[in-house]
Amino acid sequence: MSSFLETAAAAARAAAAVIKRDFGRPAGVRFKARMNPVTETDLAAEHAALQVLERAFPSHDILTEESAQAPRRSDYLWVVDPMDGTVNFTHAYPCVCASVGLLGGGELLAGAVCDPIRDELFTAEKGKGAALNGSPIRVSPVSALEGSLLCTGFPYRLVENPGETFRVFERVSLLAQGVRRDGSAALDICYVAAGRFDGFWERELKPWDTAAGVLILREAGGLATDFSGRQFDPFVPEIAATNSRIHDELIRALSPAGPAADRA
Repeated sequence: MSSFLETAAAAARAAAAVIKRDFGRPAGVRFKARMNPVTETDLAAEHAALQVLERAFPSHDILTEESAQAPRRSDYLWVVDPMDGTVNFTHAYPCVCASVGLLGGGELLAGAVCDPIRDELFTAEKGKGAALNGSPIRVSPVSALEGSLLCTGFPYRLVENPGETFRVFERVSLLAQGVRRDGSAALDICYVAAGRFDGFWERELKPWDTAAGVLILREAGGLATDFSGRQFDPFVPEIAATNSRIHDELIRALSPAGPAADRA
């Protein structure tokens, strides 16, 4: 394990330890938007992760969900979500994690996603495979959308424009074996990497939601793109992530033409 991955894992574990400490007793809940809460635990978890990163690589840039960091003009950028699944956390729903990814030269280099409730650490380093608690993981062998178990998420601004979100949800739900919505994009992507889900899609995401998870997915044999099938970019706010075998079908289902595209 390189120093990059060791640091990503240590930072994710540090943030996750704070989440575990506070789980079931959220404090200081306030709302950035109607459906987007932040808690004292988010901020404490972020502080714990930043301490690890800044101690290991003081010259690197850091992008986090909860606070602005002064740019250092480094070739490396750490992307941190100290608590992905804050709504779940405030309700003691056990689907929450800390996510830490590293970009360098425009590429995803290392990533770690830590679920403190299940004591699971997903990790990956570019070109070296993906692991769950140190054991290799691979995507599922499912080859058709009709036999797939998928997951998705809804944007925080759902109430402002619910129509398209629900139209897509209906289209895909009618084609798949099942669809789940667990409320943590980072964990959803890792579950695709581990073969628990076969695919995931969501709009209006941020880099800290996806960067670490996508590297883990790729290294486990999966594929991530935007809804048009273009190569994944963490700064483009939509993602389709699959085991690669059902990817084309999912992309067609996500298009405005929907299932009709299969009959064209």
